[in-house]
Amino acid sequence: MKKIASFTVNHDKLEKGMYVSRIDGDVITYDIRMKKPNGGDYLSNGALHTFEHLFATYARNSAYADQVIYVGPMGCRTGFYFLLRDSVACADAIHLVQDSFQYIANFTGEIPGSHRWECGNYLEHDLSGAKAVAKDMAAVLHDWDEDKLTYNEEPIKEGIHHEEL
Repeated sequence: MKKIASFTVNHDKLEKGMYVSRIDGDVITYDIRMKKPNGGDYLSNGALHTFEHLFATYARNSAYADQVIYVGPMGCRTGFYFLLRDSVACADAIHLVQDSFQYIANFTGEIPGSHRWECGNYLEHDLSGAKAVAKDMAAVLHDWDEDKLTYNEEPIKEGIHHEEL
């Protein structure tokens, strides 16, 4: 099988930030990397889950609600994928993420969609953990701009094993 594009990015060199992962037609996939890959520090399940509820709720209630395709966590627990229509300028996408993270960092009250009838794992939430991650990422993304949206490293070469990097 053909290797998917995200597996060609050298995760050992990837840093926290927001990147354009891929463009498919009129959909841009942003890689919001919140933890250093393979760094031993990952998003806890509860914080990740709560972050997802708050991030999706904010983004889907923003001025860009109709342009949001998907907000969801990475299986490796190092960040989120954020898919938007390309009618949202990259600078606006960055501002939307920055605003979303500020919303999460300052959130108080009941987590949206956290009742048993609304969520498939309603017991596993961690608001304080989500807020801590949001504060950390708000600082990382504070001065983020379009020039920083590109992965700043070489892709992995086929046939090279991890030990050789």
